Amino acid sequence: MSKKVYDVAIIGAGIVGTMTAFYLSKYNVNAVVLEAGIDIASGTTRANSAVIHAGYDAPEGSLKAKLNVKGAKMVGPIAKQLGVHYKKCGSLVLGYNKKDLNQLKILLVRGKKNGVRGLEILTQSQLRKMEPNVSRDAKYALYAPSAGIVCPYDLAYALGENSCTNGVDYIFEYKVDKIEKNQRNYLLYSNNRVVKAKYVVNAAGLYSDEIAEMLGDPLPFKIIPRRGEYLLLDKCEGKVVTHTLFVTPSEKGKGILVSPTVDGNVLVGPNANVVESKADTGVTVEGVREISEGARGIVPSINLNTVITTFAGVRSTPTSGDFYIQESKKFPRFVHAAGIESPGLASSPAIGEYIIKILDRAGLKMEEKEDYIPTRTKDGNCKLFMDMTESEKRNAVRKDPHYAKIVCRCEMVTEGDIINAIKRPIPAHTIDMVKRRTRAGMGRCQGGYCRAKVAEIIARELNIKISDVKKFTSNSNVIGGRTK
Repeated sequence: MSKKVYDVAIIGAGIVGTMTAFYLSKYNVNAVVLEAGIDIASGTTRANSAVIHAGYDAPEGSLKAKLNVKGAKMVGPIAKQLGVHYKKCGSLVLGYNKKDLNQLKILLVRGKKNGVRGLEILTQSQLRKMEPNVSRDAKYALYAPSAGIVCPYDLAYALGENSCTNGVDYIFEYKVDKIEKNQRNYLLYSNNRVVKAKYVVNAAGLYSDEIAEMLGDPLPFKIIPRRGEYLLLDKCEGKVVTHTLFVTPSEKGKGILVSPTVDGNVLVGPNANVVESKADTGVTVEGVREISEGARGIVPSINLNTVITTFAGVRSTPTSGDFYIQESKKFPRFVHAAGIESPGLASSPAIGEYIIKILDRAGLKMEEKEDYIPTRTKDGNCKLFMDMTESEKRNAVRKDPHYAKIVCRCEMVTEGDIINAIKRPIPAHTIDMVKRRTRAGMGRCQGGYCRAKVAEIIARELNIKISDVKKFTSNSNVIGGRTK
């Protein structure tokens, strides 16, 4: 058993866990993030709509509303600080009839009370001027200019790298399976390993209810797992819309959307179906059909033949309808951050700050660091070759010839990018880790051209056999045996 005692242990390396670590790393606090998966953003953060919601949805006065509106304003500056792609593209909620119009008016009033600026209801002509390809059946739209888009896992990686650079430890494949408490500390077990900490933040997402029960402090509501399926369209379809387009929301949520992505693709989805297993991320024929019909109802001309991949994520839907972020009443210094469904991504900066304030009130000593590093790495070297200026590209190739070798033609990812990803503060050591950090394999061919070369580079840089290279999880070897 290790004698080390952390000041704070965060359970979960999704967007809430990494955002909390990001803020904690600004202080002289000894912190650790415990993640059941093999990487940051292994759960819901990896597969969601990537939208920074403006804040008109949540009921007035709810914690969700307050943190959404505040957090949405914070995402842009954080993204700029950490070199993450972010775009304030605005959103449009479409109305097709008088009933929808009445609902849009309710959202307008609610949004204004929540503090969302710039909201207005557009006429059909105003809507079509903004989005020429939108359905002619759409007669109205609620316009929210403050809404935006971001790559959720890239943001989580950036937060993780920055906090790691500033001293936060990350332990992966650490699924907490038992919690004990002595007079001073919490003991968090995983397969007979133990991490000790004075304070704990339960940011386990879908599994936050299980963590609470393990502690002996059940949440005052249930978490319902809802699966959302998505279609990702090729960049050739990237200009079919310029705003995030929603239909008028229902009891299931915000409904199917059609949205641009920060990387130039188009995202379509999700549906919202209750599933028995929290790990059920399968894509179904029925789901694809449902999403396709919904997308055509928004943009009839959308070319769904350009789909390059499908995926699904499972969100944690609380029966309470609101975020639950508070210190346990039974167990001091243990903070629950549960029921974080949409707009959790948009709210995450404000959620992180909110958790820090709870820890402060609970007695955590908060002394700001004098040597805080604001970038993702000590040397700031995290920019991908595709994002560099021409002079930056020339300098990169001059310093490291690996940047002159294109590995992924679809996304123009270089060998230098891949090596850099393998050597970053939280290193990539699987095919999918490299893919999500560099976009190698995310283009039209979905890795058909570059996957073998990526595996070869990983094997070389980590000095392992290529047959030991994994796709993502520890039992997903890319090569099963000898090849010619």
